Amino acid sequence: MQPLSRNRQAAAPTPIPDDSAGAPAGSVVAGMLFLGLMFFILGFATWLNGSLVPFLKIVCDLNNFEALWVTSSFYIAYTLMALPSAAVLNRIGYKNGMTLGLAIMGAGALLFVPAAQTRQYALFLAALFTLASGMTLMQTAINPYIVRLGARESAATRISIMGLFNKGAGVVVPLVFTSLMLAGIERFSEGGLGAMTPAARAAARSVLAQRLVFPYLCMAAGLFAIMVLIHFSKLRDIAPEAEAADADSGRLARAGVLRFPQLVLGALALFAYVGVEVIAGDTIGLYGQELKVANFGVLTSYTMVCMVIGYLVGVVAIPRWLSQNQALLLSALLGLLLTLGVTLGAQHGVVLSRVLVGWSGAPPVPDSVMCLALLGLANAMVWPAIWPLALHGLGRYTAQGSALLIMAISGGAVMPLLYGRLSDALDPQGAYWLLLPCYATIFWYAGWGHRLRSWGGPRSVNP
Repeated sequence: MQPLSRNRQAAAPTPIPDDSAGAPAGSVVAGMLFLGLMFFILGFATWLNGSLVPFLKIVCDLNNFEALWVTSSFYIAYTLMALPSAAVLNRIGYKNGMTLGLAIMGAGALLFVPAAQTRQYALFLAALFTLASGMTLMQTAINPYIVRLGARESAATRISIMGLFNKGAGVVVPLVFTSLMLAGIERFSEGGLGAMTPAARAAARSVLAQRLVFPYLCMAAGLFAIMVLIHFSKLRDIAPEAEAADADSGRLARAGVLRFPQLVLGALALFAYVGVEVIAGDTIGLYGQELKVANFGVLTSYTMVCMVIGYLVGVVAIPRWLSQNQALLLSALLGLLLTLGVTLGAQHGVVLSRVLVGWSGAPPVPDSVMCLALLGLANAMVWPAIWPLALHGLGRYTAQGSALLIMAISGGAVMPLLYGRLSDALDPQGAYWLLLPCYATIFWYAGWGHRLRSWGGPRSVNP
């Protein structure tokens, strides 16, 4: 997602005034280094799911629907914990919020140890929810912090740099996971396990699960170490500003945002977008596993490389050559075309990947898998384009509108589960038809929905 933690733009509790234009250059650079490290950590934890899904499918003997509860338990934390995180930051401040978020993430990483030792899937899901809860608090703190770190007119540049840290982690993590976790995975294939006795099969799965213990202990240790580093660092704190009084506060204010169709329809488009982004990033390894792709554990890296390319194109082209809604239209159209490639493409032919990545020495993958990876290119510019279109003209309702958009991240919890159910009922490739109405929703919003300013009323003159 773009560009914050999967690049989630967490709902800031209140507007933050620009009081940092005169920040010393040295403090900005030091702050950027700390925040870059944290964005890399957030990306590492987020994009690990794409490799974890097929791994836990073997370890816990799951079908596709059950395995994709990994993504559901992870992304639902963004919906459930965004507003509580904002309330916590109002009490303890942003720097302490980062520290607490890292501590919660460390606790989530530690939960993987008993989960791996017992092979209890519910424990794995609890660990993922805890990890994502800490990430939600972290993102709620660092999104406004990166804006306030230096001059506001250079905030976009800082956000772009942070986005590259995040997406770079998405490229690296599947490679690391595969080298540590998936060595000799052939003996744990469906055929190999099926030839064993029940006792031997259970023992083999337990041995495979133990591979998670050491990496997650290292992750927890690293998170706690960085927590201490941030706590004792000279990062200046940013005190939250008290929210201005609103005559329509409370229940009326919350109902008030529903009067804005550009916002409500934007939340729907964002729900669809987060769903397709997570499906493209987190099911590609599962799909590759179904097709017996030898390097299925690294396939999320293919999607992430495409997202990095798309993100760089967006940074250069918007708004110089493309407006936000034009970028959104092109992204949705490309998503529609690539969805046809995923659903109708060859399951074993590798012509497309040889043409596109053969020069790089990357292992070729089936054409339908390559189209799925290329969805990263289509998805890259959607997140930053929807937010300004959806919040345009909200005025004093902007904070409530931002919270509504954050809730739309639940698409990452719902849509992959629906894909998993369709995958088990139909077939893994055919289930990707689910992407078509999602991209159609984004396309309609980019062309028409964002222009609406009243339900049943006229479109705006200036979209």
